[in-house]
Amino acid sequence: MFKKILIANRGEIAVRVIKTCKRMGIKTVAVYSEADADSLAVEMADERVFLGGSLPAQSYLDMDKIIAAAKETGAEAIHPGFGFLSENAKFPEALKKEGIAWIGPNPHAISAMGDKLESKKLAAEAGVSTVPGFKGEIVDDQQAVEVAGDIGYPVMIKASAGGGGKGMRIAYDEKEVREGFKAARNEARSSFGDERILIEKFVEKPRHIEIQVLGDKHGNVIHLNERECSVQRRNQKVLEEAPSPFLDKKTREKMGEQAVALAKAVDYDSAGTVEFIVDPSKNFYFLEMNTRLQVEHPVTELTHGLDLVEQMIRVAAGEKLALAQSDVKIEGWAVEARLYAEDPYRGFLPSIGRLTRYIEPEEGKSGPGTLRIDSGVREGDEISMFYDPMIAKVIGQGATREKAIDALSEALDRLHVAGLQSNAPFLSAVLDEPDFRKGAIHTGYIAEHFPDGFTGTAPKESQWRAFVAAASLVHTVFVERAARIPGRITPAPQASRPHNWTVLIDGQQFPVEITVDQGLEGGFAATVWMPGLSADSLSLETAWQPGDALMEMRLGKDTVSISVEDRTEGYRLRHRGFAATARVYSPRIAELVARLPEREEADTAKLVLSPMPGLIVSVDVEVGREVKAGEALLTVEAMKMENVLRAEIDGTVKSVSVKAGDSVAADELLVEFE
Repeated sequence: MFKKILIANRGEIAVRVIKTCKRMGIKTVAVYSEADADSLAVEMADERVFLGGSLPAQSYLDMDKIIAAAKETGAEAIHPGFGFLSENAKFPEALKKEGIAWIGPNPHAISAMGDKLESKKLAAEAGVSTVPGFKGEIVDDQQAVEVAGDIGYPVMIKASAGGGGKGMRIAYDEKEVREGFKAARNEARSSFGDERILIEKFVEKPRHIEIQVLGDKHGNVIHLNERECSVQRRNQKVLEEAPSPFLDKKTREKMGEQAVALAKAVDYDSAGTVEFIVDPSKNFYFLEMNTRLQVEHPVTELTHGLDLVEQMIRVAAGEKLALAQSDVKIEGWAVEARLYAEDPYRGFLPSIGRLTRYIEPEEGKSGPGTLRIDSGVREGDEISMFYDPMIAKVIGQGATREKAIDALSEALDRLHVAGLQSNAPFLSAVLDEPDFRKGAIHTGYIAEHFPDGFTGTAPKESQWRAFVAAASLVHTVFVERAARIPGRITPAPQASRPHNWTVLIDGQQFPVEITVDQGLEGGFAATVWMPGLSADSLSLETAWQPGDALMEMRLGKDTVSISVEDRTEGYRLRHRGFAATARVYSPRIAELVARLPEREEADTAKLVLSPMPGLIVSVDVEVGREVKAGEALLTVEAMKMENVLRAEIDGTVKSVSVKAGDSVAADELLVEFE
């Protein structure tokens, strides 16, 4: 077995590999860029080597620097994680020449499966079902239009070397093919250094179901059943689960057999994933094979009792698989949510910055199930514009799918992110959706259920009660604490004196009577009466203290966790997909506040502001040009993804403040209309 392993990656996956190595008694070496100098992975590793600048090309994509780091530290093997060099066959070839072991599949398998054109040919030869498409490379947008017309709309335009949703577009007509081809090729070039594009039939309302395979260097290959990753946004996975709520035993076995056949065809000898799209009739088609560890691997680990990182290490060290196919069993259910630094209320645009507050719930027991969190950050860390915006992966496990979902939902309630926006409210909203609960999902689920984007969810009556009670408690505690400050004229109130408030939330007024006692050790007990929301008084118990970002409370028979922020304009509260600002006044002041005129919003209809920090890729308009609503104005790149900004109104361009190549900040003025 190896004594020292270098991890050629960063963030969450680097931390994940380090944890397994520590458990196996293997020393670790972290490599890092300028942006990651103070990262958790660097802190956890036994040794660390600086690679260079923050850009991936200056650090995590520089093979020579990584090999030099391995030789300098005496690392016997390299684990590539996912992304970066994990699917670049030239890397393991270079390592072999240096006598360094590669913890991943052989270069032939990587090359064969990494080329989407070649992989489809191999899949067909191995007897794997494939999607109808053009068998060749598309050279320009005109050929793309011709090919799409022959295949029949809709079509999928995708980078041959792509992955992670980058370099992928769906087109429903000729205009979308031309736009999508150019954008996909640009993303492919910048993300993978390979601009080859292919086009295939897009199956309507498909499910994305993948088979985890595991092979060794002795010719043994098994599969570890499936994961369903159908809930996606812009072809990027949002929620994943194992097993799939859709597959039956017969279809599962057929997909597993085909995945193993394909793996054996390329002498696969590590962990890998064969991805399929499955239509509503359970017909399945080969999509691609990822020759690396997948982001969503924890759901397979939790439902099979295996550590896939450990398996990869043991296989790379020459060990035989300890499992036969007959030993593989599915136990329980696991659902994973990808927590990203992005603003769901602004079209999921990247929200980079510093984590001024970051609270993770404890791993282990979580309501009806158990909880696992894979993260690579701590409070105070920065989510950089140079890399993927993932903060953490939150995984709920339970005996049934419902219990796993409930465990995950409750975990997201107890997770707090401040300093930047996260997609946690959106994740919670999807988990609460009736169709998701029923397992009625497909790759277009988000677009279908949130056609106008995410604006939050309508509050349930239980959420109104929780918000009003929480705001009343916080305000009462603050008022009573202020009254006890020495030198104030206001006399100290009696400990159990009732307070009458009016809570204003979203234009609605809620009268409240609350009596608060410091009756709990390190917390509060209260009695709350909310006419209109509850016929009877409710008991409230919480360990919350002023300054805490989360309030976990028991209100009557309900247990709920609410995010609480004390802001100038009121108390900002969030529970799952519902967020609101609560203002608490005496009944008389509330009457006067209700008479105040509403403040008018500034008119920004004629201004196009940058929705995120990023780089201007192209400017498609000039001063004096007339444009129509929906027409492309500029393209901004952030975190390797291109975002096309379009005109919201008809008008004439008055000014253009940027040019291609410029770096821009969030809310910076880009274009102004007359």
